[in-house]
Amino acid sequence: MSKIIRADKYRWDVPLREYKTEGTGFRDITRQTLMGEGAGEERLNFLTRYFEVQPGGYSSLEHHEHPHSVVIIRGEGEVILDDRIEPIGLHDCIYISSHCLHQFHATGNEPLGFLCVVDRQRDRPQLPTEEEIRQLDANEVLRGRYRV
Repeated sequence: MSKIIRADKYRWDVPLREYKTEGTGFRDITRQTLMGEGAGEERLNFLTRYFEVQPGGYSSLEHHEHPHSVVIIRGEGEVILDDRIEPIGLHDCIYISSHCLHQFHATGNEPLGFLCVVDRQRDRPQLPTEEEIRQLDANEVLRGRYRV
């Protein structure tokens, strides 16, 4: 059955969850799955999720086989995309390709909020290898800017 999930101040009437339940390398981030897990949504081939990173917080530095798209709907920050770091803000759209090492940082005074659309069936995130960390450290632009 078609439906509307109403929003109120960047919260929807779906469970608010921890970003991840294990591991480190992330700080002050939550998620909500808006579409794809609810009753009657089994035929969707994708999930639409909302992530919110508090000021000074960040997501995991990771990569995976599946690509995904991100739309910034709140705040400002920066994103690491392989060998570069880019400022991001309201309404920016980001395509993260397969095996692109990426990490989101909230740099403003308010949370960084973004919608993220991924395939329903997808692989698990992979953390950077020691070699990938060495490459990040060798990059003057990224040295000291990523978190693990």
